[in-house]
Amino acid sequence: MIKKPKMILIDVDGTLVDSVPDLAYCVDEMLQRLGRPRQGEAKVRDWVGNGVERLVRRALIGQLDGEPDEADFQRAYPIFLELYAVNTSQRSLLYPGVREGLDYLKREGYRLGCVTNKAAQFTLPPLKDLGVHDEFEIIVAGDSLPKKKPDPLPLLHAAQQLGVKPGDAMMVGDSQSDVKAARAAGFQIVCMSYGYNHGEDIRSYNPDAVIDALTEIAPLLENAA
Repeated sequence: MIKKPKMILIDVDGTLVDSVPDLAYCVDEMLQRLGRPRQGEAKVRDWVGNGVERLVRRALIGQLDGEPDEADFQRAYPIFLELYAVNTSQRSLLYPGVREGLDYLKREGYRLGCVTNKAAQFTLPPLKDLGVHDEFEIIVAGDSLPKKKPDPLPLLHAAQQLGVKPGDAMMVGDSQSDVKAARAAGFQIVCMSYGYNHGEDIRSYNPDAVIDALTEIAPLLENAA
């Protein structure tokens, strides 16, 4: 049974924003500069979700698990960062229902924050460009603190900053990293059925609820205890 929270923290990539089109563009351009074949958006969609460094490593070996040659990575990573710095929101879009869902949460008085594993330099521009940056009281990026999800620290930090107890907080995300962080922090966790979870069904990680669009959080909260 969902309990009505006082604060809701929301993940970015795969939850609010479909950033894969930009990430895939940068991966393919990076590979081309290295004289390697493009991998394409479908593959990149399965590789995202653990930060851009991990994405670059996966792109270099063409699969989810394993490690590339370190010298190859050291050549590739700066190229990717250069590309992504100017392509954070050229092709990315809000998922359907995100704007309406945020409007509902604000209208109902929920305190909102953003917690992502993506570095601030790649997080803030798309949130601003897509018109949702100012909806959040706090934004915790992947380089804001010494640890990131699945560690509970970013969630607990946001709760402390807003003066909300973990038992009165909810995380909305799309991946096992979000579920693990929320459970460790003592938050409720609601997951999107879409998003970036390496092709796995997020239901297998037993979040408190799974919804298909952020607008579906309305009936969930209205029926909460």
